[in-house]
Parts: sequence; C-alpha cells; structure tokens
Amino acid sequence: MLEVERGRMEEGLGHLRRALESAPETGDYWQSFAEGLLLAGRAQDAASVIEQAMAAGLRTQAAIELQMRIQAQILAGSGQSHERDRILERLAMGRFSEAEDLARQFSAREPGDAFGWKVLGTLLVRSERIDEAISVLQRARTLDPQDGETLNSLARAHQSLGAMAEAVDLYRAALTRQPESAEIWNNLGMALKELGRLDGALVSVDQALKLHPGYVKAHNNRGALLAESGRLDEALECFERALAIDSEHTGSYKGRGAVLLRLGRMDEAILSYLQALTLQPNDVDGLTTLGVALNDMGRFEEASDCFERALAVDPQSVAAYSNRGMSMFRLGHLDLAMAYYDQALAIQPSAIEPLNNRAILLHHLGRMDEALASVDKSLAEKPDFAMALNNRANVLKDLARFDEAIADYRRAIAIKPDFSIAYSNLLFVLNYHPAKSAEDIFSAYQDYDRRYGEPHRGSWRSHRNDPDPQRRLRIGYVSADFRGHSAYYFLKPLFAQHDKSLVELTAYSQVMREDHITAELREHVDHWVSTLGMSDEALAERIRADRIDILVDLAGHTGGNRLGVFARRPAPVSVSWMGYGYTTGLKSIDYFLTDSVMAPAGSEHLFAEAPWRLDAPSIAYRPSDDMGMVGSLPALDRGFITFGTLSRSVRINDRVIRVWSIILNQVGGSRLVIDSKDFVTPSAQAAMAARFAAHGIGPDRLDIGYHSPPWDLLRSMDIALDCFPHNSGTTLIESLYMGVPFVTLADRPSVGRIGSMMLVGAGHGEWIAENENDYVGKAVALANDLERLAEIRATLREELDSGPLRDEVGFARRVEQAYRQMWGRWCTSESDPDADAVDETDRH
Repeated sequence: MLEVERGRMEEGLGHLRRALESAPETGDYWQSFAEGLLLAGRAQDAASVIEQAMAAGLRTQAAIELQMRIQAQILAGSGQSHERDRILERLAMGRFSEAEDLARQFSAREPGDAFGWKVLGTLLVRSERIDEAISVLQRARTLDPQDGETLNSLARAHQSLGAMAEAVDLYRAALTRQPESAEIWNNLGMALKELGRLDGALVSVDQALKLHPGYVKAHNNRGALLAESGRLDEALECFERALAIDSEHTGSYKGRGAVLLRLGRMDEAILSYLQALTLQPNDVDGLTTLGVALNDMGRFEEASDCFERALAVDPQSVAAYSNRGMSMFRLGHLDLAMAYYDQALAIQPSAIEPLNNRAILLHHLGRMDEALASVDKSLAEKPDFAMALNNRANVLKDLARFDEAIADYRRAIAIKPDFSIAYSNLLFVLNYHPAKSAEDIFSAYQDYDRRYGEPHRGSWRSHRNDPDPQRRLRIGYVSADFRGHSAYYFLKPLFAQHDKSLVELTAYSQVMREDHITAELREHVDHWVSTLGMSDEALAERIRADRIDILVDLAGHTGGNRLGVFARRPAPVSVSWMGYGYTTGLKSIDYFLTDSVMAPAGSEHLFAEAPWRLDAPSIAYRPSDDMGMVGSLPALDRGFITFGTLSRSVRINDRVIRVWSIILNQVGGSRLVIDSKDFVTPSAQAAMAARFAAHGIGPDRLDIGYHSPPWDLLRSMDIALDCFPHNSGTTLIESLYMGVPFVTLADRPSVGRIGSMMLVGAGHGEWIAENENDYVGKAVALANDLERLAEIRATLREELDSGPLRDEVGFARRVEQAYRQMWGRWCTSESDPDADAVDETDRH
C-alpha cells in the first residue's frame, strides 16, 4: 500500500495482488487491494474486488464503509458534498427509492451539476423507466460529455429498448474514457450478442474478465455466449466458475441448467433450476424455464405446476400460458390447451410462440385452414421463425400441397441449418410426392447424410463388444412408438416371440406419454430405458455403456426419431426396420431390414444401408382384439359396390384421385368411402369432394369422414383401394383381416411396395398392378365378380391366419437368424480387418 501512496501504482498493486493470491481467505488483503485500486483511480476495479470479497463472506464493517467510499468515487468523483454523501449512502444501503428522491431534489437545486442527473438517470434505468432515463442522462451528458458512467447508463437504456447499434456506440465511447472498466466491457459484450456478433461479444467479455477475474456477471455471460455458440462443455465451466465465486448467483444456476439440459444430463439440469428457485422462489422466468425442461422430459403434470406457480406471481406471463398449453396438449387435454393458448394471445395477440403452438393443436384437430391462419400470423411477426415454417409445411403436406411444403421446409433449414427435424420432415414429404423420381428423392437423403451424418464420422470409435459369433446377443430397439400406435401390431409379435436364450432385449423409449401398450411391450424386454431429455451424445454413450451389439432403428424419419444417435455409431451393428419403410440416408447404419418385394434386386442404389432381405413378408401382424367378425359381402345386400380407403390425406394425390375416379365411372352405381382423421372437419371433407368433382364424381358417390375404430366401416366395404406412389400401411392389412381385398400398384422401392409385400404375404399377388391402367382393370374386374368377392370375404381371414403374415414365431426366427448373420460378419471383420463388412455383390 505504501508504494501506491507514493505514486508507484503498478509496483504497489502488483504486491497487493500477489499477497491476495497467496492468501485469498484473508479479508485484510482484499480490503488493501481494493483501497490500492481506489487510490490508483481505478474505482470500478475496486468495486469489483470489494464485491468479490463480500460474496466470499468477508463482509466486515470496514469493507462496507470502503464500498460506500468506492461508490462515492464512482458516481461523484469528489464526494465532498454533504448532499452527495446522503445520496451515496442510500445507494450503498440499497435504498434506491430514497436515493432517487434525493437525486431529484439535488438536481432541482443544482441543475448545472451533472452528478444529480447521472444518479437519477442510472436509477431510472434500473427501474426500467427508460424514456425518462434517456432524457435525464442526455442532460447529464450535455453537462459532462466525458463522464464514462453517464455514457454507460445511457447505453444500457438504449439496450433495454432494443437499440443495440446505438448502445454499442455508446459503450465504445464510454470505454474511451474508462478503458479499464470491466462493467462497460461486459455490457458491450451483451449488446454485441444481441446483434448476433458472438465473436466480438466473447472478446469483450474476455476483456472484462482480464481486468477483473472475479467478475461473476462476466463469467455468467461468457457461459451464455459459449452455450449459444455450441461450446457446451466450456460454457458449463464458466457457470461453475461463477458459482464458485458467488454461490447465490441465480442466473448462473439457470445458465448451468440450460447447458446440462442440452447435454442430456437431465437430473442435474433440474437440480440446477431448483437451486435457482430456492434463491428466488417467485422468479417467473426460472419457474417457466424449469417447466419447459420438465415438459421435455415428459413430466407434464410437474411442468404444469411450475407454470401455474409462475402465473400466480405474474398473471400476464405469456410464456407461462403458452407452455402450460403445451403441457395440456401432451396430456391430451386439448380444450384446456386451446384455452391457455387463447389466454396468452389475449394478453399479447402478436406473440409468436402461442400462435405457433396453437397452429400445432389446430393441425392435430384436423382444422387445417385455422392452423394455417395461426401459423401465418406467427410468421408475419417473425418471417425467419424456423419452427413456424416447419409447422406450416406440416399442414401443407397434409393438404397435399407438396411443393409449397417442400419450399417451407427448405426455408426453415436455410435459416437454421442444424434443424434436422425439419430435414426429416422434408424427406418424409418427398416420399409422397407423385412426380418425383426415386433417384431424385434419394439424392435428398444423401444430402441429409452429408449434413447430419458425415460430421460425426471423425469421432467414431472402435467397439469393445466380445466378437464371439455364437454368444447371446444384446439387441437394442429405439423408438418413440412404444405406445398406442400402429407400430404395436408389428412390434408385439416380434417382441413376444423373441427367443430370450438367444437375445437380450433393451428398449430405448422416446415415448412422451406412456399408456397400457407401453406397459405391455415393457413386459417383453429385459431392460427399459427412457431417452426423454437425453441428448444424442448422452444416449450414444449410454448405448455404448450397455454394450449393445445390434442397434435397431424403428422410426426412420418419423416423429421422435433418434437418428442423431445412429449417426454416432454407438453399436457395432446397426439396422433400420419397419417404422418408416425406406432408407434413413445414413451411411452409419449398416442394414435396412426388408424383403425382395419391397426392395427388389437392382434397387440397392436407392438405399444408404445395405438391404438385408428376409423371405417375404418382412413383417408379422397381430390384429387388434376388438375387430370382431368379418360379416357378409355388403354389395349383395346393397346392390352396389363400395370401394374404400382409410388412408391419410397426404397419400391421396391428384394421380390417385384421377385413377379412382376412372374406377368409379366404370363401375356403375359404385361409391367410395374415404375415412381418416384428416377428414374430421366439414372443410376438409368439402375440399376432397371438390377434387373428385373435377373428374365428374359427385358428392353423392362419396362418403368422406372419420370413424374410430374403423371395424364397422371395413365391414361396409367390398374392395379397398391402395394409394401410390406411397402405399398405405397398417390399414391395408386390417382390410385383409376383415375380408376386404385391396388393389395396389407396385411403385417406388420401398414405400411404394408395402401393399405388394402384404399381398404376397397373403398369397394374393394377383391384386398387384404394374401400372395405372392395370390398377383400374384389376379393381373393375373384382367389382364385376360378386361371387368371387363373396368367396374372398368368407376365406381371407383364415388364409391370413394360416399364412406367413400371421406366423409370429417363424418371423421372429427369421429376424434372429438375420441378426446372427449380421453379427457374424462384424465378428469376422474384427478378426480380419481387411474383410468387407458389406459386399455390394452379396447383399441379401
């Protein structure tokens, strides 16, 4: 300290800093260092040091008095005025309202003194009275243009108004006066962050920390910047460092929770959010953030409770209403969900999140026009809202407006290149496009791999699984559909019939809302792992730790898929099967489990994986228990043929409508039933009827609507019609089981050959058409032979029950044999690194 008092600042401060570093638990060293900085004219540095000391528990009367002197130096320079001392005393005690009153009185008596205006303006910024603050601070600036604190407060005021460019200019001007102010450097960094200039923001915050290594806010802000840049591990270190300095810094607990959430460390994330709320129980943002995390984990009731608490504190919280609506949506309380979205929009009609969430709900309800209107309002407010563009495309897809949907998906991906969900949705809709070639579609899958697969290849690691070709295999199944879903009718036979002496099963479940089907499937596996909230990296590590030998994707590009995990190649062998019906596009997946009907010889170039062909069919089916008896042929009683489809609207394209209209015109008096959830509203029904009207089919020949379950509806049909180029799925085999034959067109591998595979499995390949004319001919021929239709009606279920589609045990053995052969190839490659894992000329 003596060196400082003699004017030898740097040398003296160096001694004081080293003394503090040698014994940081000594309060006198903290106080001496702060005193030295104050004497050296570095009041801001002194303030930071004394704050750090107090945060560490070194709160003495001497430290409090020193802090008051430092504040006096910062805000007034001299601090000699009695009135100034009174103002500064109130500030030091946190009595801001009294300080504001005194500052107003001071400024009224001394209008030419910048001090009063500066203090008043700073307090107005603190209480978010921004317009008045700017006016007052401009007056202070006019009186003292060189005052860095005035410029800093003025910059903060502009920043709170969203005028970031002006704020940056003011912060830079302040730094020309106070280049060693850590606070101003930190504030500049946050303004640059809002402008999207993350690199510059990080440089500024780093400068703040260089000046004051113990600056908690700067550590917290550095963590936020690194998190936004995707540098999650470094971000976590920053938040931990901030909390080591100040264990009661709420923002750092929330920041740490957000990073842990993204790292898939869900339990730790929730704990961090709870620690923040322990410090600030009524923090609306903290309650809402915790609720969102719980929503992501599928803990919807707990999430709803968080939003309810937030609304008790702030009944005008748009975010709490919107997110509580999402909780209700996930719980199936759709009326409540709509009510919460509407409440959010009553408070703020232009709020983009509730507008977007409301559109999702309306889409789910089949109210397509309203869904489009809601999402369009969201996009009018924020044209680059990638999530809204994705959801708009989802609606357009179900309206069969494919080109518009594709354009919106591509816009969303251009705005947010890591938006893999939007790219999966793009691939999904391309499969349905009636005018795209198979090669054109596959090229988009290759692009998906370049974007989301290739970046992980450099981090692939070898596997330590025991390369014994004969041992019991650990099989992992990954799906979001272990629930009441059509996938159940194909998963149940395999899960139930697996030979547990040969395979050990683990289900990796992305199910958001479990049900009795979930419980039923859980009984058939050895291990059940909920993957909700787990990042791709965390789940990949879990799969590695579980030593899974063969990892099976059951989702493809459908909702809830975990293809990001498969891109990391966490198991020696990986397979895709059933849930999607076509390639994933990922070269990291070894095999696509199929058959020679769905993926005929010569189609290998349309798959990223090697097609592994089972004897057809590549599924086994277990019907629902409540389907009831088949019944007699309806046409015999009615005197006319009833065609029907239970397909989703996305499959009923203009080509399909044209061909079906030809059939109706050629079969006199015939009618067509079109029934699915997409046609629940009168507007959707009218829109579909209008498309048929363009081909001369009146509404009197159409029965468009939605019935669930559809068993009585199937009993009312004589012949089912499949869609193309993307076939229907489960509803086709349900038709067969109810005695209703269907006509299909063998189209693009492999989603255009699902119907063909089922008919081959049923022993009725004669109902497979090779082109549209053939399709019409087969449908008309069936319709004109009532005797044959009646015979089919009486025998079809029995044929299925005795055939390969219902041979659960035989199918399970074929799958297990395939797994064993795949595993054997990997074992061979481990013992002979030069052996080809998959030979292009020897694909099954």
